[in-house]
Amino acid sequence: MDLNFTAEETAFRQEVRSFLQEKLPEDIRRKVHNGMIVERDDYLRWQRILHEQGWGAAAWPSEFGGPGWNPVQQYIFEEESAAAGAPRAIPFGLKMVAPVIMAFGTPAQQQRFLPKILSAEEWWCQGYSEPGAGSDLASLKCRAVREGDHYVVNGQKTWTTLGQYADWIFCLVRTDSEVKPQQGISFLLIDMKTPGITVRPIITMDGAHEVNEVWFEDVRVPVENRIGEENRGWTYAKFLLGHERTNIAGIGIAKRELARLKRIAREETKNGKPLLQDPLFGARVAQVEIDLTALEITNLRVLSAEAERRAPGPEASILKIKGTEIQQAITELLVQAVGPYALQLRREAMAAGYQGDFIGPEYATPLAAGYLNMRKLSIYGGSNEIQKNIISQMILGL
Repeated sequence: MDLNFTAEETAFRQEVRSFLQEKLPEDIRRKVHNGMIVERDDYLRWQRILHEQGWGAAAWPSEFGGPGWNPVQQYIFEEESAAAGAPRAIPFGLKMVAPVIMAFGTPAQQQRFLPKILSAEEWWCQGYSEPGAGSDLASLKCRAVREGDHYVVNGQKTWTTLGQYADWIFCLVRTDSEVKPQQGISFLLIDMKTPGITVRPIITMDGAHEVNEVWFEDVRVPVENRIGEENRGWTYAKFLLGHERTNIAGIGIAKRELARLKRIAREETKNGKPLLQDPLFGARVAQVEIDLTALEITNLRVLSAEAERRAPGPEASILKIKGTEIQQAITELLVQAVGPYALQLRREAMAAGYQGDFIGPEYATPLAAGYLNMRKLSIYGGSNEIQKNIISQMILGL
């Protein structure tokens, strides 16, 4: 297998790099490179710049408004974007519900929803997990009862990331309680402005308002907003989860953060030498880099499968497990590299414009918050233990 890029691919990389140098706003670049909070308006501003260029959705086919890039081009774009300090695309619309709408939605649904996802006119969030249905998602209880041309939805969703910003939510709901759990679920698209929806914040241990509870009380949803057939939602959910787990791997972001770790480890010292020269610390950094390189090859294989219009299979679980483990390992090493200076949760103060004195180097600013936030990675999107079960059943046949 030839892992070298062709001349055409190298030229494409340079085109992407030049675009990022010219068009990526410097204030957004600074936030990303320094681990500071990227605000809603930052995400929207960058998505609109990409959309104007025709690059709003790297993985979308041209018939739906995407650039029609092949898997290698998609990979190059994601890698260069992360390295340049571009914010990660909010995945719920672009990378999660959009592929479901493309594959299973009606032409009317495709025309209604896809263009506004691409142009950032509408922000989406995900309504899957419930207080008693996380990794065991099939046990969900949020209920939808059909009344004429509408479903009436009652129940609760939790851990709804950035739901406070969302215009729409895609939800799994229980439409039949008399059959096996997986056979009684439907997939609905719900306008967050519908009467009866309440969003309540959940403040995470890094002090951020990132996730929410969403309550539904007699929320009326038009039947035309159901994806596919009633009670077939589990099929569409599995398709979506494959895309979610692929995205969680975050190869480009991990490479950027690994480079940041190396920069910091060259500045921090131990016994008068750069920390990166410490045998134990250096060995841990090297192991992370080896793991990341191996994961990168697997990710390219999954992208090739998607290009052939095949949903990600159990290999998406491999990406999810290793990708999240690598990202967590990098944040742990970053905290270790700066020691007690990383204990200060101060990125919010700097984002708010605080100019006072801090103890220690400026690059220590976001590390504790980043470390705490990354603990969730091995749980959401299906816990890593669940992913290991999927691998054992679908790959090893156990």
